[in-house]
Amino acid sequence: MTAHFFSLLDDLLHRSFRMAGAVEHMLATGGEALERLDAGLARTIIEQDRTVDEEEVAIEKEALRLMTLFQPMGADMRRLCTVLKVNNDLERIADCAVNIAQRVCRISPGVLRELGGDLAELYRAVRRMLRDALNALALVDEDAASGVRGQDAQIDGMYARYVRKVIAAAGGRDPGGVSACVDVLAIAKSLERIADHAANIAEDVIYMSSGRIVRHSVAQSR
Repeated sequence: MTAHFFSLLDDLLHRSFRMAGAVEHMLATGGEALERLDAGLARTIIEQDRTVDEEEVAIEKEALRLMTLFQPMGADMRRLCTVLKVNNDLERIADCAVNIAQRVCRISPGVLRELGGDLAELYRAVRRMLRDALNALALVDEDAASGVRGQDAQIDGMYARYVRKVIAAAGGRDPGGVSACVDVLAIAKSLERIADHAANIAEDVIYMSSGRIVRHSVAQSR
């Protein structure tokens, strides 16, 4: 493979990492907006989504162009495939951050005071999982990626417990109170989906590193 190909591939990888940083920042901003119930801050996340969408398309086009022009094999082809797959998960994470921001713009402060503690705990766990997944990607660290996969089951458990708590709290409320509970459940669901996408990224790191496809296999918690 030519030096020109490796230069273009390196540029593409760095572009993907910049997009990952932007998406991680959207999630961090979403957590801050939720904590402060800052609708203005939430709107900045919504406005960033178009930029992420445009970058996702541009990265995909470039990855496909490199595949077509250079027809790489082995590890080089795995890198390009990983860029494509991670690119899709990053865009979906950005969508989830937007969903959280949209709920922040309408959420009930009273219900958030009542149910926000466990939601904040779930948010911190998800943000940590995403950060660990992106660090594993940057370092192509298969062991770290395996650890990230193990975090997904823990977050699923946190999410399930939170759903039960919110459903119990919704009992006997008026329609407005039930609607407010639905808002916090929607935020929790978006966080759970972000964890799923972080697990996907971890699985892609393992594929890029070793060629092993571990999707649908059972991850070991650490």
